[in-house]
Amino acid sequence: MELIAAFDVGDRRIGVAFSDPFGEYAIPSDTYFRTGDLSEDVKRVAAIARAHGAGKIVCGLPLNEDGTESVQSRKTRRFAEALERESGLPVILEDERYSTRDARRDLNALGVSAKRDKKKKRIDSHAAAYILENYLAQTRSEAMKEETSNYDEEDNIVELIDEDGKTYRYEHLMTFEYNKEWYCAMTPARPAEESEEDDEGEDVAIFHITGSEEDESLEAIDDDALLDELFDEFCRLYDEDDEEGDEE
Repeated sequence: MELIAAFDVGDRRIGVAFSDPFGEYAIPSDTYFRTGDLSEDVKRVAAIARAHGAGKIVCGLPLNEDGTESVQSRKTRRFAEALERESGLPVILEDERYSTRDARRDLNALGVSAKRDKKKKRIDSHAAAYILENYLAQTRSEAMKEETSNYDEEDNIVELIDEDGKTYRYEHLMTFEYNKEWYCAMTPARPAEESEEDDEGEDVAIFHITGSEEDESLEAIDDDALLDELFDEFCRLYDEDDEEGDEE
């Protein structure tokens, strides 16, 4: 895992936060006071990230309440672009519309007054931590979705072994009944990055399910006329499923 640095970029101050080494949570760090020289500020902030061994940087992007960009958004984008060039690290912009408000609310709940908090240092660093927490949460959510998607896709893959011991990977499409017999429709499994072409069913293989529930096996079908009937039945059922899905 890589440590992530987060910055809440303001005109006068920049709040600083870092992730733990495992990317589970954000830790408020400190506040950098700007010099008024963009180039100098970028160099110093880049040095802060490098000093902590950060492998990635997240900067809060201030947006209007309706999600549109503001003058401050453009300033932040300019700073982030310069920071990426200076640090050599990827810089990601994360919506920060509510970070300062949430930081102030939590500090007030802890009895920390913004007026007593010298130059609002704690608010700035806590705002940076909120920005990073949002990014980490989104990253975890996307990773979970991808993992679930991959699991479901792999869970639908069937490996068939022929008489010579050769293994073939198929994606299960449908199991259906026809004339009181059960059949299974599959298609050869393809890599996820490989685009699928509409080949009008040429890649659909249909097998006859034989044996008991405890000891089922798939048999190839040699009867071409039966295969044509089975394919027509498969297409009919497949179209029915599509229509039901569209209605939902």
